[in-house]
Amino acid sequence: MGTGARSARRSANSGSSRAGLLVTHPPGERSTRQKRALTALLDETGAFRSAQDLFSELRAQGNPVGLTTVYNQLRALAEAGEVDVFRTPEGEALYRRCSDDRHHHHLLCRSCGRAVEVEGREVEEWVERVAKANHFVDLSHTLEVVGVCDACAHPRAG
Repeated sequence: MGTGARSARRSANSGSSRAGLLVTHPPGERSTRQKRALTALLDETGAFRSAQDLFSELRAQGNPVGLTTVYNQLRALAEAGEVDVFRTPEGEALYRRCSDDRHHHHLLCRSCGRAVEVEGREVEEWVERVAKANHFVDLSHTLEVVGVCDACAHPRAG
């Protein structure tokens, strides 16, 4: 997603504030109880989570939501730029509400799912150079660096 695209969409859409983040919905689309519960849950977590995991957590909290509704809401939130989507090597989509409106990348722990948002000026410059050399315009890209965080790589005996 390009720089500022998420904040521009937030300004253009109607919405309500929750935990300092704007919960948006396109004009004409109503904000449902299920959507509010899902966005609140996404606001509470820092890791990428699967739709099934989010569904299970919502049900455990007493929210009568269907799995199809969770998938549909996550798709809508992703299309609106409200959540980032990461695909595992197995092809499963994981979702996370980002705390930064600016274009960024992620370091992801394959053990615990911890995600760290990082900027990559050098990556952006490289993308521009490669695109220009190959006569490409109107660019977008994603970069996810997957590894094992220090806490998982070196667990403390306790």
